[in-house]
Amino acid sequence: MGQEITVTQLRRWLLAYAARIIENEDHLTELDTAIGDADHGVNMRRGMGKLQERLQDEEQTEDIGSFLRSVAMTLISGVGGAAGPLYGTFFLRAATSPTNGSSVDLAQLTQMFRFGLDGLQQRGKAQTDDKTMIDTIQPAVEAMEAALATQQSTAVVLAAARQAAHLGMKHTIEIEARKGRASYLGPHSIGHQDPGATSAYFLFETAAEVFTKTGAD
Repeated sequence: MGQEITVTQLRRWLLAYAARIIENEDHLTELDTAIGDADHGVNMRRGMGKLQERLQDEEQTEDIGSFLRSVAMTLISGVGGAAGPLYGTFFLRAATSPTNGSSVDLAQLTQMFRFGLDGLQQRGKAQTDDKTMIDTIQPAVEAMEAALATQQSTAVVLAAARQAAHLGMKHTIEIEARKGRASYLGPHSIGHQDPGATSAYFLFETAAEVFTKTGAD
């Protein structure tokens, strides 16, 4: 419960996330070809390239809020389509959550994700079962909150989030899209995994990997 997550670890997390997205560009494109514009993979890959450049080139900041705002603006400008503003909103709202300045504890990290989720829902008006990234992010955040409430370790909290995110992502296969381009397909969207839910899953997958490494600082 006492682990502090620093800007350095947040940077490592987002570099790992960017690499995971780039590795999965073709998979994201394949998913989006079935129910969207076939551009989620290329748009996310382009944005992650910009994010890598920003994270590797900019001077180290010690303030988490400033760091997250920089990430948000990079995603808004670097990721095409609807994903850029949505991911940007997630990190902009996360930046407004209370921090210790240069670090966050587990409760603050959980609140950071909650703020990001709330921002997404206010902007995109999506709820669970709409077949969007919310179907991944909301159950993951709720799993973090539930595990935190029982005073679980960072590893347990993030493992719970990862599992819930994975189940939410897979659940999008079973449901009809009610938001976005996929909603135009109606019942024909059933049977296809949502690409946005998939790219959102990688946020929690890489967080569980990076934040629970021993000696990560």
